[in-house]
Amino acid sequence: MRQVACAVLVRDGRVLLGKRSPHRRSYPNCWDVIGGHLEPGETPEEALVRELREEVGLTPTAFRQFGELPEPHPERYGPARLHFFVVTAWDGGEPAMLGDEHTELRWFDVEVACALPELAAESYRALFRSLDAVTPVDS
Repeated sequence: MRQVACAVLVRDGRVLLGKRSPHRRSYPNCWDVIGGHLEPGETPEEALVRELREEVGLTPTAFRQFGELPEPHPERYGPARLHFFVVTAWDGGEPAMLGDEHTELRWFDVEVACALPELAAESYRALFRSLDAVTPVDS
């Protein structure tokens, strides 16, 4: 089964989401968290660090796992386990789009993120609303 590391970057009560490019096989044109599949032999934590560097140019310095979910649409994308991490500190400045995975990066207030009709997964809404219970993360 595929394993996926998912970063929920949090700053000032807002979360960072990326609008997935229209050519992406999974969740095209949807707002999604930053992350990706684990490579062979890689832990979820190692994948989190690698994916953040590759996709937005950041190195997380304060993070912890705060949830796991099954793939929301296994009939479309196959079975997977999503490992979510709340990330509250990082090196590298402001997130920047690297590569062609996203067409836009944007910080959203939690309730605004939860109201997005193009959110990649319905289950994200409850996950985002639970952030108050898990932040801040100690460095």
